[in-house]
Amino acid sequence: MALQGPEELGEQVEEPEDLDDQDASSISPAEEITLPPGPGGDEETEEAVLLPWDRFSAWLHCICVVGFDLELGQAVEVRQKDPAGSCKLTGKTSICYLSFPDSNSGCLGDTQFCFRFRQGSNKKSSLGSFLETSDRDAPPCLKREQGHYYGYVYFRQVRDKTLKRGYFQKSLVLISKLPYVTFFHSLLKIMAPEYFEKQEPCLEAACNDIDRWPTPHPGRILTLPIMGVVIKVRIPTCYDKPGTSQLVQSAQSDSLVSIVLPTIHEVDLFRCFYPVFFHIQMLWELVLLGEALVVMAPSPAESSDTVLALVSCISPLRYCSDFRPYFTIHDSEFKEYTTRTQAPPSVILGVTNPFFAKTLQHWPHIIRIGDMKQAGRFYCFMYHFVYP
Repeated sequence: MALQGPEELGEQVEEPEDLDDQDASSISPAEEITLPPGPGGDEETEEAVLLPWDRFSAWLHCICVVGFDLELGQAVEVRQKDPAGSCKLTGKTSICYLSFPDSNSGCLGDTQFCFRFRQGSNKKSSLGSFLETSDRDAPPCLKREQGHYYGYVYFRQVRDKTLKRGYFQKSLVLISKLPYVTFFHSLLKIMAPEYFEKQEPCLEAACNDIDRWPTPHPGRILTLPIMGVVIKVRIPTCYDKPGTSQLVQSAQSDSLVSIVLPTIHEVDLFRCFYPVFFHIQMLWELVLLGEALVVMAPSPAESSDTVLALVSCISPLRYCSDFRPYFTIHDSEFKEYTTRTQAPPSVILGVTNPFFAKTLQHWPHIIRIGDMKQAGRFYCFMYHFVYP
């Protein structure tokens, strides 16, 4: 895996920025890899000629480290990706701002959240047939995103008197088209603390581990080693019986398995909806109808969890409108979503900056969780206009 040094962002411009501008001169010749059938899956075996790092690309597009530069602000310090550079990723400036909390409450310690941003479709890779099979067998809510990427963030802010700013501020970000929220957050809990202690060599080792994983195949129980830890998961399928949860059970032979994840994507709905418990029925209706909705929260963790809970509350139906678990004023769609010249679009936004309280006050449905100006206070209220 190739490492890239600090990158200057400059001023935000209209033209999209290319995050993958390296050439592919370092790619190795193709290797023949036989993918073993997973337990409990289809009986047919999968054999194909895969390029190096294809398995990595099946799970992740790239890994970014975003730090804070006193002159530039948020900046990409390190990026590790598929050496082939088969996918183009635009909007580097937006990714940098989305990787840091944007609120007055402060986020000392470690914070995890996710964001989602618009991205054009990519050319098919040598993994095309496997990805098509995964999408065919996956339930609607877990199909691979075509026009968007997810960013899974592990942000650390601690006091450090040796730094001029007085704080260590850095985010480890996993960029993927897979909506496996719980899985990638669990993966970051393993990777991020190791990275903050051992830096870049740790990331390169993690990428090599991921490239040895089997492809994400729904219905199969996957054993995924990463940095000395073994994760065991099962990706749900569209054939699972509705209303049942196909949990992965810890077997006696799993002596080397460190973590057994009961789910790869489900958020804790009760915890997320606790502040708005008495409005659950109305929220379900608003999401089902694709109404414009904004969630104002004191931290990106709360905003992203609440937005993801809203989107998943209509499962097994797939939410087909746009949604942004975490949205900032630096996003490229900021003007599109905040204009007053037309009705608010069909989108669910999660925001933390108090500026949005004024900018989006014309939106018909607003949820406030906690106090965006002072962390610790916890309340909720909602505006709701009934349409004839």
